[in-house]
Amino acid sequence: MPDDEFLIVQSPTGPAITRLRDDLRILADESASAHAWPQASLQLCGRAGVYRWFLPKNAGGLGWSDEDLIRGYIRLAEADLTTAFVITQFMGALRRISASGNASMIDRWISDLASGEKFATVGISHLTTSSRHLATPILAAQATADGYRLDGVSPWVTGAPYADVFVIGATLSDGREILAAVPSDMQGVSTGDGVNLIALSGSCTDQVRFDNVCIQRDDVLVGPVTNVLSSQSGGAGGLQTSALAVGLSRAASKLLADEASRRPDLREASDELTREVDQSEASLLRAGRGEVSLSDCDPAKIRGDANRLALRSTQAALTAAKGAGFVDGHLAGRLCKQAMFFLVWSCPAPVANAHICEFAKGTVT
Repeated sequence: MPDDEFLIVQSPTGPAITRLRDDLRILADESASAHAWPQASLQLCGRAGVYRWFLPKNAGGLGWSDEDLIRGYIRLAEADLTTAFVITQFMGALRRISASGNASMIDRWISDLASGEKFATVGISHLTTSSRHLATPILAAQATADGYRLDGVSPWVTGAPYADVFVIGATLSDGREILAAVPSDMQGVSTGDGVNLIALSGSCTDQVRFDNVCIQRDDVLVGPVTNVLSSQSGGAGGLQTSALAVGLSRAASKLLADEASRRPDLREASDELTREVDQSEASLLRAGRGEVSLSDCDPAKIRGDANRLALRSTQAALTAAKGAGFVDGHLAGRLCKQAMFFLVWSCPAPVANAHICEFAKGTVT
């Protein structure tokens, strides 16, 4: 595709994003059984200006609001959940570099990241789990004369073998933490090829090991401070996860609607599911506008409802597709497997516990 202004997605509505969604869906279908890194899809998003959505206009971006970003994520996930998930991690890294105020790192990375010429990802999940309370941090930083020495592992890093730079969190002996931009080609940095997952194996998520990796002070984005992740925002928070779940549900509802167009007995169920997806998207957008005082816009409630909808909608699509949907490579089966991802990806403990109770007892809490 030619890289011209007509193809740049300037807003989350209109023909440009519809064209991007349709092209991403075709690429996802072509690579569905390969579990391959979605290089072509990520390049397409770069040409369409997707990565500029997340940057302010004064930094060369399009300056989309959180509400618009949610709309954009829904459309991306509707087309290809693997690519959408990779982009959440990519943009988490890009926005943290951009928001750091570190002129050296901004000059070095932002232009190439925003264009899609280079790829960044985050390694910070270990800072939000019980591993942060271990006597020895899973990824430790020790101050040196010029900066810090990193030793340990970042356990869940999306796109690990394809990253040009990692935005990682590490912990000092006194409990303070840093965020740093670490080039992937530094001596002592090594990655796995990607864990074989139930779904989204194409995200090539794996651990990154740091063995005596010496970084400079200029590589540090934030810190050392206590709870470094709370000192800098990486975007629209947990709402992006719900947006991807709603996008997946949208894909499932359209699959069911397609079946219903040929089977009148499915039309009532299809219409009801479409209404539910519309309502879930509307609640998410209200939350994106900051209307969190409303009970139906509580982020935890939205996340739980989005998870339930993803599970129900994909199973409805599989049931409607019958045996054909259970054949490896069919869209219905792929969506069902992908829906389970939301039970484990950044799922808050109260939401996870509620799901466990529902699954075990058949009750809704």
